[in-house]
Amino acid sequence: MATPITITALAHNSTAEYVNAPYMPYANPNAPTGGTLSLDTRGTFNAANKWMTTGVAMIGTDYLYDTLMTGSLNEAFTMYPQLASKVTYDPDDTSWIVYHLNPAARFWDGSPVTSRDVKATYEAILNKGPMYIRSYLSDIKDIQVIDKQRVKFVFASTENKEILLTVGQFPIFAKSSIDADFEKISLTPLMGSGPYKLGRVDAGRSVSYVRDPNYWGRDLMVNRGRYNFDMIKFVYYQSDEIAFEGFKSGQYRFRPENKASNWATGYNFPAVKAGLINKETITSQNPVPMQALVMNMRRPIFQDIRVRQALTAAYDFEWMNKTLFHGQYERLQSFFHGSELAATGTPSSQEMQVLTPLLSKLEPIQRKAVLMEWQLPTSDGNGFNREGLLKARQLLLDAGFYYNDMKLYQPNGSLAQIEILMTGETMGRVLLPYIRNLKRLGFDATLRQVDGPQYYERMRRFDYDMVVDVFAQSLSPGAEQAAFWGSAAADEPGNHNTIGIKNAAIDEVVAALGGAENREEIVLYTQVLDRLLRAGHYLVPLYGKSGTNVAYWDQYRHTKKLPTNAVGIDYWWVDKEAEARVNQYLKQ
Repeated sequence: MATPITITALAHNSTAEYVNAPYMPYANPNAPTGGTLSLDTRGTFNAANKWMTTGVAMIGTDYLYDTLMTGSLNEAFTMYPQLASKVTYDPDDTSWIVYHLNPAARFWDGSPVTSRDVKATYEAILNKGPMYIRSYLSDIKDIQVIDKQRVKFVFASTENKEILLTVGQFPIFAKSSIDADFEKISLTPLMGSGPYKLGRVDAGRSVSYVRDPNYWGRDLMVNRGRYNFDMIKFVYYQSDEIAFEGFKSGQYRFRPENKASNWATGYNFPAVKAGLINKETITSQNPVPMQALVMNMRRPIFQDIRVRQALTAAYDFEWMNKTLFHGQYERLQSFFHGSELAATGTPSSQEMQVLTPLLSKLEPIQRKAVLMEWQLPTSDGNGFNREGLLKARQLLLDAGFYYNDMKLYQPNGSLAQIEILMTGETMGRVLLPYIRNLKRLGFDATLRQVDGPQYYERMRRFDYDMVVDVFAQSLSPGAEQAAFWGSAAADEPGNHNTIGIKNAAIDEVVAALGGAENREEIVLYTQVLDRLLRAGHYLVPLYGKSGTNVAYWDQYRHTKKLPTNAVGIDYWWVDKEAEARVNQYLKQ
């Protein structure tokens, strides 16, 4: 056994670059404080606690809470001190870690943050929290209070090296408040120690957070030049169209623009012409989130891989990108698109070493595809997708589907029906042309739009044929992949395996990724996982883009060098003179 070491920063399979830095490289330690950051969001809310299984939580509650450590926006997976000032662990025995709390850490009411609060928080989340979080933290065996400032996490095995850092990422609540209120659906948040307190709540319409002038942690290295806004406000809208109008009239002033047509042609309103709106594309080295139509493998119709291939061939990306998106999007060829984690070309010799023993566990089509260079079908963009539909038709016939009276039937004689579930308006124009193509193939295809609560409940119970899902990935994938693609997660209501994948080869690679020993292994196992997921044809990749388009009223400022993996809005600030100009303009 090695001697346990005590250090201030934790890095997973890498080194913490900023351990001696006075502040983060993307922060401005002299940023002025004040002003309001206002943003938009969708839907509604009826609760302040997002860590329980009932209720719909308001957005932004992370501002209320500190975590034991906080991540760097420039590194793959590195944690720096926040509530904890250091950690002790044994590099040779990763079955435990001790977090040392900063004696200065205080809740809003001035009471100290202690080990008992940490233990109570984790026990509440593990026993009463959402299913996907419980499975993410399932390696925690015990949480022990050593003394007021030291808390020890004991793990079920030494396999999951990430868990040492993972337990530093969750918000910490006051024990008294957990005991009294954890499972109450209420608009009063649990007691926290974070930089903001809950401000005004306008039920279902907006929520604001106000900076705590007595915040204990403002001089920590990670917090210098961060949390500069006096107020952060989120305005709720039912649809993106209404939200865009709200932005134009200054109801909120910072907008990530996710709609290509807006970006291309929508920014020509008077405030833009008056030079009061900034448009910026902020690049990122993070994988582009995989936005896709998932096929629910729990439904018999999707069991045959040829049917899943046919459904992919029916999607006409080229036409859609041209007509709906002004050519601004990229086809997502990978689950880790645009990053070093994406698998390219044919497998390398290292990848082959991992893949070879797994090949016998794959069905023939998946086995063949995993070894080839990956390329999604492309159309000529004229809107008919004739080749794609002919290919899809042949695949369906090969799978035993047949036609009768112009209708398509499954091999068992029942009608080939597919319902795509959605909530809100946004995806309709993308999904309707796809449904048209499915109908041309003979499917009885429908688009079913339901309200938010019904949608979340159906998602939780996996009650859909196809649905749009987004799989966002970090630069350091690990244990959380089991929640997306693992066999166990497929049977857990509320977990993230929306596809219902149960594949022994994928389970093995996810386990290997969780136990990766260094950065090279993380990249290697992720690339193999990427190949296996693509070759299973479990979803129809829609579209995405590297980088984020943001539009904002000309009152916000940021450092020249933004973080490499995020927009880093918490490090921006308000230019007061510019804000006065904007206010003056909006009064006219």
